[in-house]
Amino acid sequence: MSERDDKQHGTPMLDQLEDGPWPSFVSGIKRLRDDHPSDRVSGMANDLLGQLEHSYETRKGYWKGGTVSVYGYGGGIIPRFSEVGDMFPESREFHTLRVQPPAGNHYTTDALRQLADSWEKHGSGLVTFHGQTGNIMFIGATTESTQHFFDEINDYGFDLGGAGPCVRTAMSCVGSARCEMSCSNEHKIHRSLVNNFTDDVHRPALPYKFKFKVSGCPNDCMNSIERADFAVIGTWRDDMKVNQDEVKEYVGRKGRKHVIDNIITRCPTNALSLKDDDTLEVDNRNCVRCMHCLNVMPAALSPGDDKGVSILIGGKRTLKIGDMFGTVIVPFLRLETEEDYERLVEIAEETIDFFAENALEHERTGEMIERIGLVNFLEGIGVDVDPNMIAHPRESSYVRTDSWDEEAAKWFERRAEGDQQATAGGAS
Repeated sequence: MSERDDKQHGTPMLDQLEDGPWPSFVSGIKRLRDDHPSDRVSGMANDLLGQLEHSYETRKGYWKGGTVSVYGYGGGIIPRFSEVGDMFPESREFHTLRVQPPAGNHYTTDALRQLADSWEKHGSGLVTFHGQTGNIMFIGATTESTQHFFDEINDYGFDLGGAGPCVRTAMSCVGSARCEMSCSNEHKIHRSLVNNFTDDVHRPALPYKFKFKVSGCPNDCMNSIERADFAVIGTWRDDMKVNQDEVKEYVGRKGRKHVIDNIITRCPTNALSLKDDDTLEVDNRNCVRCMHCLNVMPAALSPGDDKGVSILIGGKRTLKIGDMFGTVIVPFLRLETEEDYERLVEIAEETIDFFAENALEHERTGEMIERIGLVNFLEGIGVDVDPNMIAHPRESSYVRTDSWDEEAAKWFERRAEGDQQATAGGAS
């Protein structure tokens, strides 16, 4: 028996988690313990398994927080100190470093190898791609090694992400790099927002966390509408493009019954109809961009040409008042010029400033809006009332005004200006 084997903690309860058809995190930690050439990494993994087994036996958790940071940063590291460190000394400190991934999670293999090498040198070797907030989670470092690891990855271009009451790490989908449904430059939006709020990521100073997430189309692969305080969703506002030859080919291949049962009748607003000649008619005024028909027939249907983004604010998971979807704040914003991107960042700045001044401690943006009212929030960030700001789609307006005729007139004026811009853009 080797010296390593002699020091191993027994883990009969954890061993049961390796049974069954699915991969187990226990197996991964055991591989670090048994196969890694570094005695330091192996020892950390061994004591981590020992403490986890002890927690299972006693039904208690033994991790406590504290304060750990690198020079110049107030966040980005989640401290974990063990209350049973005397029993498991090599996992006495097991901090997690959150590191921001590239926009769209586009890595080179060289970059991944470089990160892995740095982490094995300074940490436990355990990595999660990616955490709920979107960060690369480097799990298991001592207080002393955090600064060394950060300095090394910072030298080749990586930075810590958000942790605590701050602007958190943003997320964006793979977008136009690989998806034909993309309606925006997701990665430019992501970088524009993150670069502007870098200080707010690194130095927590908000009532609670604030998340940006960017999805290039209404499929919302980032789940931003239900997870982000500030969701940017690519969309279009002209007619959906239909290739009738591809529609006919699809109908011929699948049959009319299949198309009617699986596409036409599943449109939530009955905006689709299949004609006798196997062409598709779209009632674009009633299309709500649910994306179902485009996903099923991507060769036949595609987004329109007048592309931009919608901005929704206030999405979150359960906290004080339950899960909330984001509220439409800007129904459509075209992003073509630098001024357009500056306007997007300006809306974000106004939102975060208002949130910082008016939210209660440990209150998310959506809960603040629910408490003070949407009208007050819109006035605070300088956004005009719009009938697209609705509580339940196609039902009732969020906004009640005693001078609705005046507000409606303003909205129609803005709509006319947008149509003129779209016409001019198409002509050019």
